[in-house]
Amino acid sequence: MKRAPGIVTGLMAACTLAASASAEAPPPPVPGGPIGTLTLGTYTCELPGDASGPRGKELPDYAFRVVNASNYKAGGVRGSYLYTGDRVAMTGGKLKGLKFRRVSTGFLRQIDDAGKEMEMRCVLTSRAF
Repeated sequence: MKRAPGIVTGLMAACTLAASASAEAPPPPVPGGPIGTLTLGTYTCELPGDASGPRGKELPDYAFRVVNASNYKAGGVRGSYLYTGDRVAMTGGKLKGLKFRRVSTGFLRQIDDAGKEMEMRCVLTSRAF
């Protein structure tokens, strides 16, 4: 059975249109920057020390473990976080409301609602494999 040339041309045009639609630019980024995830593992939080004592004063109530893409555990309670741009916001769980700026891989600095850095820092102390 032979197909009419117009039908084949129309099918080819529809396929080309569908392919070009999927090759369009990605949607615009979310406010705050690209979405990311933290490195899996345990983060120990501390306040800076001084020259006369230890390097830092550990704060065990703020320690947490990133368990998968956007979830953490602190004090046996599972919570969630949102990481956009260089900001991390604890959105659920024991640490809900805490905000951080990601300084580098495995190093977070607590920030206030205005984005000003505070003293507490959290450092990746053991990776999950």
